[in-house]
Amino acid sequence: MTSDKALVTGYLFSCGGEDTVVCMMHPREMNVTQYLVPDLLKAGVAVWIQGARSPGNDIRLEHEKALLDMAAGQVFLRARGFRHTVLQGTSGGGPLAAFYCEQSGLAPQDRIAASPGGRPTGLTSADMPPPDGVVFVSAHLGQGELLRNCIDPSVVDENDPLRTDAGLSAFEPANGYVPAPDSARYEAEFLTRYRAAQADRIRRIDAFALESLARKAEARKRVKAGDQTATYLAAWSPIFQVWRTDADPRCFDLSLDPSERAYGTLWGANQIASNYGSVGFARVCTPESWLSNWSAFHSNAGMERCAPSISQPVLMIEYTGDNSVFPQEADRIFAAIGTADKERHKIHGNHHGRPVDPDRPNGQLLAAQAITDWLQSKGFI
Repeated sequence: MTSDKALVTGYLFSCGGEDTVVCMMHPREMNVTQYLVPDLLKAGVAVWIQGARSPGNDIRLEHEKALLDMAAGQVFLRARGFRHTVLQGTSGGGPLAAFYCEQSGLAPQDRIAASPGGRPTGLTSADMPPPDGVVFVSAHLGQGELLRNCIDPSVVDENDPLRTDAGLSAFEPANGYVPAPDSARYEAEFLTRYRAAQADRIRRIDAFALESLARKAEARKRVKAGDQTATYLAAWSPIFQVWRTDADPRCFDLSLDPSERAYGTLWGANQIASNYGSVGFARVCTPESWLSNWSAFHSNAGMERCAPSISQPVLMIEYTGDNSVFPQEADRIFAAIGTADKERHKIHGNHHGRPVDPDRPNGQLLAAQAITDWLQSKGFI
């Protein structure tokens, strides 16, 4: 149970007698079958798979509350007698781990008191045991930065996701698009307009979210003053959809920030299915969850904001064929990590560590070995 009385789930994998537990948590996913678990158990550490209070559901998720969920796991593990806890953040779990390190390293009264949506976080009164080390694997810059780079700026109307400004579409041949297996070729002028329009779309959704919250706050004031006609408006919390969020030009133009990645995105090579389909980033949100998780301009859970506060030893593993974390971004993440005790490994593989080149070794196994070696070098094993 968390400090604000929410129930969360965790799975502890242990062979018995371990002093160190590696703690894996993603803000949106509950991945009990995480690929690193078997090899880390064999290496001699326990593994804790932590769930958030609402896995797979952006409607309730706020990163600030996810920190309370992570803290509950850390309290539980310390009470179980583990001497060392090491946070392991994969993909979006990386920014979450960095955010936890930042907030747990502060005096309670100095922690973030309200989420970007205005809700009390509970962080100022929570027990947040700091970890002893951090391992990042294919960690990105944060959900807000991730979405800013992959949201489709050619959407004309948020209420009609099929309306398109062809001049801002990454999938128009006139703009340089070429379907797989050949690489697209976008001109610098188009990319400048494209990136600016992506930021503009984020700001428009931000404005809608903030306006919704302002109306709700005003209605609550009216109710408090005795105006019962505002009761329903004070309780109303809109749920909205965000379509077409899989359109990062780097996924189709392989000459941009080149790497060993394959054509296509995290979701696959069919951009029509991933950009227009029901499965994708930020599809269903509330104003509070949008601002905390997906807004590049409001979310607190960004690597470049949080990682400078990390004082623990850090291992960072990047996959050289990752089509969600690109080489220049990996450079920015590593540079942002505050501790001088940091180590970086580059391993062939896609975002999940699977080989892009079938003749290359399995990156998941190599990542597990790199983590094992690092844990041993730091005395955790």
